[in-house]
Amino acid sequence: MVCGLHEWVYVSADVSANIYPDINIIAGALKLYFRDLPIPVITYDTYSKFIEAAKISNADERLEAVHEVLMLLPAAHFETLRYLMIHLKKITMNEKENFMNAENLGIVFGPTLMRPPEDSTLATLNDMRYQKLIVQILIENEDVLF
Repeated sequence: MVCGLHEWVYVSADVSANIYPDINIIAGALKLYFRDLPIPVITYDTYSKFIEAAKISNADERLEAVHEVLMLLPAAHFETLRYLMIHLKKITMNEKENFMNAENLGIVFGPTLMRPPEDSTLATLNDMRYQKLIVQILIENEDVLF
């Protein structure tokens, strides 16, 4: 999307297998884009709330807590996350071919979409399993959460 003075112009790129036969190139570019955002898709303001929600042992209560925190995201972040989770859910539907279930995608995208507000290696390492779990929950429940 490119914003002009008076209108939005949508720019598309050919990312088909004919142009990029290795899908890892596209996935890597997408992850790099999200990693380089100055404010992560899951914002610094909501990071600790998502981590606390992930720590809830009861699955129904955890899902409700994740939903409540999702509602705190700015609209652009919420919509970006929604669109990405719909896409990642489609990827899990081909798990037999691509070996990417929601847990594996959580491992890959958790640290990309969620970064702790403080730049602490220890905090990042301690939170990795919760980052993975949050993304896994978002993928598995995208139809309910979004």
